[in-house]
Amino acid sequence: MLSASPSRNAGIIAQLLVRNVDQDWIRRLKMRAASAGRSAEAEHRLILEHALRHDVEAFKERARRPRERTKGRPLVDSAEIIREFRDRGNPYADEDD
Repeated sequence: MLSASPSRNAGIIAQLLVRNVDQDWIRRLKMRAASAGRSAEAEHRLILEHALRHDVEAFKERARRPRERTKGRPLVDSAEIIREFRDRGNPYADEDD
C-alpha cells in the first residue's frame, strides 16, 4: 500500500506499507540498521534509494556506450534510408522474398 500526504518542507511525503514479509528478513533488517546506527525505517529508505538509484545509473551507462561508439559519425536521417529502400528496393533482402 502506498499513501501520500503533504509536508511543509518537502512537498509530498509518501508512505509505503509492505505486507507478508518473512520474519527472518525483518530481524536481519533490524540488525543491519542497528549495526549502522540507523532506525529500521531509515534503513528501509536507504535500501530503496540504493536499489532505485542503481537502475538510473545503469540506464545512463547503457545509454552512454552507444553514444561513445558512434561519436563523430555523421548523423543520417533514417526516413531518407527508408524512402530509398522503398523506392529502389532493399539491397539486403533475399531474392526469394
